[in-house]
Amino acid sequence: MKSTVLINCSPKRHLSASGFLACCAAGLIRGEKKIFQLRTPSDWPGILDALRTAGKVIFVTPLYVDSLPSHVLLFMQKMEAYCQENRLRLKVYAIANNGFIEGRQNEPLMQVLENFCTRSGLEWCGGIGIGGGVMLNVERIVLTVLLGLTVLNLIVQGIQGQSLLDPILSFAVSTGELVLLACGIIALMLRLTLHINRGTDAGKHYTRIMLPSFLFILFADIFFTVLSVLQGGIFRGWLSRPKPEDAAAEP
Repeated sequence: MKSTVLINCSPKRHLSASGFLACCAAGLIRGEKKIFQLRTPSDWPGILDALRTAGKVIFVTPLYVDSLPSHVLLFMQKMEAYCQENRLRLKVYAIANNGFIEGRQNEPLMQVLENFCTRSGLEWCGGIGIGGGVMLNVERIVLTVLLGLTVLNLIVQGIQGQSLLDPILSFAVSTGELVLLACGIIALMLRLTLHINRGTDAGKHYTRIMLPSFLFILFADIFFTVLSVLQGGIFRGWLSRPKPEDAAAEP
């Protein structure tokens, strides 16, 4: 049985929505699976070599300027030539996510992949486009914090001889609320992986995080502001770490 190759196309090293979605999809796909992170040309040989024994490939990617990230487009040029030279007939799927609230914003990206498949002689099998991808990161961070607080609360309650039921119920309710927000994503992920396991055409479908737009914008602004401050994005000249050459030039 041929393997399934999942390509995490996010340029981020850690905490990317694409990486999270790739891991979730891998957990639902039967048979041998290989997950690769595509960031630089040094990642190309390993991915291309894995395609030789693969039957299906899944691009798990963020949306950048209505398309795939530029480093992915460069890889696709190399992959096109490689597949033609080796006469590979792969089935191609996509899991795309974006920072906009509407999943349909991923349609141009889907068209790029479909055209790529036509040109490369591969079989385009569709995929899903997810709106509000940033909220997936927020949700898993919140869930991790809630889990830690629940465990701590259970320890304290146990030491004090109090009932452990209330902290468990509180965590269950909070988890249920987070799952409800992502119910559309979960449903389409299950549907897509079912088609991947069967090797059939999944079509193109779009969903979003189940949150009113005005609340999504508020939470996204807060999340990106905090992230920007931590990474030196605001007042970059003051908060970012100086480059080695800049530090050497200081008197």
